[in-house]
This record gives sequence, C-alpha cells and structure tokens, in this order.
Amino acid sequence: MITVYLALGSNVGDSARYIAKAVELLAAQVHDIEQAPLYVSHAVGYTDQPDFVNTALRGQTNLSPQELLTFVKDIEQHVGRIFRFRWGPREIDIDIILYGDKVVAKENLTIPHARFRERDFVLKPLCDLDPNVKDPITRKTAAELLQAIPAAEQSLAGDYQADQA
Repeated sequence: MITVYLALGSNVGDSARYIAKAVELLAAQVHDIEQAPLYVSHAVGYTDQPDFVNTALRGQTNLSPQELLTFVKDIEQHVGRIFRFRWGPREIDIDIILYGDKVVAKENLTIPHARFRERDFVLKPLCDLDPNVKDPITRKTAAELLQAIPAAEQSLAGDYQADQA
C-alpha cells in the first residue's frame, strides 16, 4: 500500500456535506483515512465566487496513480460536481497532492500537484496531518512550504464553523 495525500474543497451548497460524502466514498479504495480539520479559504484564480471549505486527508491505497485519478474523478461526479469553467465554483474538488514519494508528469496527471506549494489552504491541512511530510521534488516539508508563502498570497480565512453552512 502507498500513502497518499488528497486535498478536498467545495464552495457550492452544503460544502461540509459534499466533503463528508466524498470522504465516505473514498474509503472504498483509500484505507485508514485520517482527515484534517475543515478550513475556509478565499477563492484563488477566479475570485468572484463564494469562499471554499477545504481539508486534506491521508490514507493508504493499492491503486496506481492513474487508477486513483480515475477513482477520484468518478467520486466527484457521483457527489454531484458540475463543471462550469476552470477555477469556477464546484460542489467538490479532489486533488491528488502526494502519492508516496512518486513524481508523475503526464498530460492528465501531475504528482505532486503542480500548485500545492503555493496554496496555504492545501498546506495547512497537510501540516495538520503531518508537518514533516516532504515534497519529493523540493525535499521541503509541508511546514517549510507553508511558512514560505508570503502573507499577500495567503487565502485561508479561518477554521470552518458548522453554523457557516
């Protein structure tokens, strides 16, 4: 089994429920799941949209990187993701952040995730799971990467409160 780290986000409808449903479905192929707390973050890329609820999880899988990608995209569809446009609002988004210490560079799959080093809303939940997990390319820990993000580029707005839904 390989240790994987996935990032989950949602900013449409009942985001916490969408994330919980995705985690429930992921458990079919990702075992021993540990989930970070939920956080609220401002949208990145296309910013004229609601804030996101984000988390990350760590688990074990026997799926190959490509099989895992297919699996998480199927879960996004099952949970109800509607593709509107790139970086647009979404019911659920599941990204493969790390797959053991493997580096993958294919047209449809990049591991580690191409922009995770710049995203505090990914790195903070990763740090909650393991601040010492290393980026296989830079060899920096999640904590080091998080600390390196300039304040002006941070998008975390705080902890998620259930009454925000």
